[in-house]
Amino acid sequence: MKIQANLIRPGMIIEHQARKWSVLKIQLIQPGKGGAFIQVEMRDIKTNNKTNERWRTADTVEKCNVEQREHQFLFGDKDSGYTFMDQETFDQITLSHEIVGDQAGFLQDGMVVEIDFVEGEPGAVALPQTVIMELVEADAVVKGQTASSSYKPGILENGMRILVPPHVAAGTRIVVNTADCTYAERAKD
Repeated sequence: MKIQANLIRPGMIIEHQARKWSVLKIQLIQPGKGGAFIQVEMRDIKTNNKTNERWRTADTVEKCNVEQREHQFLFGDKDSGYTFMDQETFDQITLSHEIVGDQAGFLQDGMVVEIDFVEGEPGAVALPQTVIMELVEADAVVKGQTASSSYKPGILENGMRILVPPHVAAGTRIVVNTADCTYAERAKD
């Protein structure tokens, strides 16, 4: 199915130059002179090679038909892969770190994710939009730093760095956006 380039989103599977690509990042660029274009970072599903492509927003690209199935995360690590169980058939599959990507740090035991299958092969993993994690380390607030957008650095339980508001202390459970690793709010539990 053909779609306009400005409708490309991270996690989509597209066909380009007779290959299937998983979209990792997009950036819409609107120069002062000339038409807008979209820059797309994508990974080849078969070879795991990454590339960047630019399209004008009016160009069309081929979106692949993808079968999405819910799977539950069981266990895994960066070296041996990540094991998931199909929610309907209870079959287990192990995916490499290249397919799961940097979002692997957000995987939690029992988490339900969407895995996209292209022609029977797993192509991409979509996590929930937000997860609840504990902030294990946070810098102290600097007195007098009252700018409206003053955030301080912190470290999550999975080792990822994040910027949090000054009122959030170490040991607090927070809601984190998985797409860009940003603070959303305090957890309500």
